[in-house]
Amino acid sequence: MKRAAVAAMTFCVVLLTAGSPGSPLAGESGEAKHDAALVICKMTFDLKSWSVFYKSSKGTGTITCDNGQTAKVTITAKGGGITFGKSDVIGGTGKFTGALNIGELFGSYVQSEAHAGAGKSAAAQALTKGEVSLALAGTGRGVDVGFAFGKFTIERAK
Repeated sequence: MKRAAVAAMTFCVVLLTAGSPGSPLAGESGEAKHDAALVICKMTFDLKSWSVFYKSSKGTGTITCDNGQTAKVTITAKGGGITFGKSDVIGGTGKFTGALNIGELFGSYVQSEAHAGAGKSAAAQALTKGEVSLALAGTGRGVDVGFAFGKFTIERAK
């Protein structure tokens, strides 16, 4: 099951990044912003999810950028597909591309996800919001399997 999950996760990442602006496959009409102006930002997060066709997730995290900007964040995700289960991801990681500053990272992303696990669970998500893309990966505990599409929202923690 793990090999199928990894293959599905890879497909999701390729699918969403292939047409995103700034990707090598985007072509001339999707020219990237000048690389010198872009920041490199990463996120660590914890996320709890459940699903029965409809998937709902809530969590918290921290975004850190190479220009010194950081932010504590809350995460919510809602969507649907062929998905069943419950899982907890602790210590997940994410990498943002295409942003000029940390402010561009907040908001709602289009989400595509593959997940599978029994006991130990693995998940990967490819997300996009305009010129900003986010690739997430994490492992955790739970029983889950499926594919889901929806909305993934990152907000500054209050």
